[in-house]
Amino acid sequence: MKHTLLLLASLGVLGIPCLAAEKDAPKIRAGAAAVDITPKEFPLNMPGLFTARMAESAHDPLHARALVLDDGATTVALVVVDNIGVAEEAIDEAKGIASTQCGIAVEKMLVASTHTHTGPHSNIKAGRAPEVAYRKLLVAGIAESIVRAHAALRPAGVGAAASPLPEEVFCRRWFLKPGKMPRNPFGQMDEVKMNPSRSADVLDRPAGPTDPDVTILSVEDAASGKPLALLANYSLHYVGTRAGAVISADYFGVFADRIQELLGADRLGPPFVGVLCNGASGDINNINWLKKPERRWGAYEKMTQVADLVARAVHEAHQKIEFYDWVELDARSRELSLAARKPTEEQLAYARKILAKPEDAPMYHKRERVYANRVMALKDSSDEVSIVVQALCVGDLGVCAIPFEVFAETGLELKEKSPFKKAFTISHANGSYGYLPTPEQHELGGYETWLGTNRVEFQASRKIVRSLLSMLGEMKSSRGEAAK
Repeated sequence: MKHTLLLLASLGVLGIPCLAAEKDAPKIRAGAAAVDITPKEFPLNMPGLFTARMAESAHDPLHARALVLDDGATTVALVVVDNIGVAEEAIDEAKGIASTQCGIAVEKMLVASTHTHTGPHSNIKAGRAPEVAYRKLLVAGIAESIVRAHAALRPAGVGAAASPLPEEVFCRRWFLKPGKMPRNPFGQMDEVKMNPSRSADVLDRPAGPTDPDVTILSVEDAASGKPLALLANYSLHYVGTRAGAVISADYFGVFADRIQELLGADRLGPPFVGVLCNGASGDINNINWLKKPERRWGAYEKMTQVADLVARAVHEAHQKIEFYDWVELDARSRELSLAARKPTEEQLAYARKILAKPEDAPMYHKRERVYANRVMALKDSSDEVSIVVQALCVGDLGVCAIPFEVFAETGLELKEKSPFKKAFTISHANGSYGYLPTPEQHELGGYETWLGTNRVEFQASRKIVRSLLSMLGEMKSSRGEAAK
């Protein structure tokens, strides 16, 4: 029976409707939940910039949003958290709690962060009371979202689609005219500059591609056909609130509300859960540095506008989805050891020279002391960085989870080479280890490649891609063998 269902599902993926199976055949089950993780104690620092930003309040709620799927043999959980990047240690603790309470294997859980730059720190275990309290709230909320989603499992239909939205994604790394590149914090010259500002010095030559697509996984209740959950993936770094030091889920939170409205999913039972996760956006934002902005945006206006555009693109794609009452699930993970970047003797000497200068001395770069301190801190750091990469599939949709700020070209490579019909990458997943430039982007330099911003070897992206494609291939081959 399982073989027959696999064949029917594969036919459906190719555009042939999946016929109704026998009444005793396995059905996909799904459950979703959103748990409020808005901080209750303040002030809280919002990391993501070079200086502290102490928030005294929250403009809108933060959530841990979970989707649990069960095909009768495998159960997987996907959680997206409104945070700049939840630390692996906190994620592992939450997974352990959830696994104990509902029985899902921790290796079948994926926990990712949206990368909002207006959220609290995720892993302060000792120190100021508000930060310590928030970590406890965060860990408990992630675990609770999984447990509640698992408890809500019910027969469901699932389907996937994609829709282009190219006008909101731009590479943020640009080439400048000869002689216009400023020195970097190490006193050297890069070939490209991040967010170069609008000027005649910027060439019409971005340093990398963009991924224009919004890819979605949609889940509906099998009995009523009402929407249960929707997971969208878009490769846009974040938008920003333009409101100063106030906690916010950014456009990710607005999207969750807006897609619920567009799908007519308000006040359903069980409640609908809309989720937007961050794709391969380490070098992407929504600013076109070659064009003057159409208007000056006020606080929270731009994030609302972008969320609406993304939700509308998702809603349009959603109209074309074909839902299936059973698809095969799989999830695999691997631990990789990457060489850590360590400062050279030349870099150490330069850092010491910078730190020896009077603080009011002329600077090559406004962040030179910041990076000099980072270089000195890396001198005696570990030689390796251990990470977990994860791949899972829902029917013929492949998902790659990477604990870095992944560049768009890496996400595009995984889409192109994936053995599954559709695929996307989730950044900031199962940890948060900074930027992941490709070797070619390392050669160009720029903020994302600087020692102290980037932490791992230049070949890291290639090793990660090979590992993920290997796991995707294993899952596809395993499915093929089962269907014979």
